[in-house]
Amino acid sequence: MANVAVAGAAGRMGVRIINLISQNDALLLAGALERPGHPRLGEDAGLVAGLGQTGVVISSSLEDVIDRADVLIDFTEAGATVQNARIVSSLNKSMVIGTTGITGEMRIEIEALCQDMRCVMAPNMSVGVNVMFKIAGEMARILGNDYDLEVIEAHHRFKKDAPSGTAVHLGRLLSEAVGRDFDEVAVFERNGITGQRSEREIGLQSVRAGDITGDHTVIFGGIGERLELIHRAHNRDNFAKGALRAAEWVVSQPNGLYSMQDVLGLK
Repeated sequence: MANVAVAGAAGRMGVRIINLISQNDALLLAGALERPGHPRLGEDAGLVAGLGQTGVVISSSLEDVIDRADVLIDFTEAGATVQNARIVSSLNKSMVIGTTGITGEMRIEIEALCQDMRCVMAPNMSVGVNVMFKIAGEMARILGNDYDLEVIEAHHRFKKDAPSGTAVHLGRLLSEAVGRDFDEVAVFERNGITGQRSEREIGLQSVRAGDITGDHTVIFGGIGERLELIHRAHNRDNFAKGALRAAEWVVSQPNGLYSMQDVLGLK
């Protein structure tokens, strides 16, 4: 059995993760974390999640809870996640990161920290989305440059980043498959007289509305036909279940940075 601490324990994802931990015989809730000043600090994490009392109190200090845990699951925000990773690495523990927006120097730092910890980091923990990652690039390679590549993503009105980390990852997989530099060919907005679409560009468009959990569509547009690869998340449980699967897997791995493709054996 692996002991799990959950960062962002009172948030939408944290609540679902805690609920699903309670249903998993291989995992035990050992700690709960929230940002300083959060109104639910000091409350029982189980009560906040609607489970009843667990005896695990929500704390603002990772140092206070990490000693009791084997692995930290973190779906918070990029700056807080990197700080948490420093602490986890210093104690040679394990971590599962579902936070989006970790790019550039922050990603480089996490890669370096993984010399002293085991970490699964993925833009999307859903098993279905990771199958989508696996086959999207293969489809692009088969279809080649005769098909235009577009990614459309839709999320709830509360999402703070755009495009989603999943959409960006899909764009990078597609560009790699057809031998293009994503940073050179990605188009995030079209407005006005844009001229004819170039053959090399890869479009990523974002929709924000209501309570959409998460939709991702990859369009392979040819002349005379169109293929679409679609994933729709009906609720957050898919992401939470994937995170728990990663937590159970990563605690027995050597130090290093892993993806959900590793967890699922899709590499």
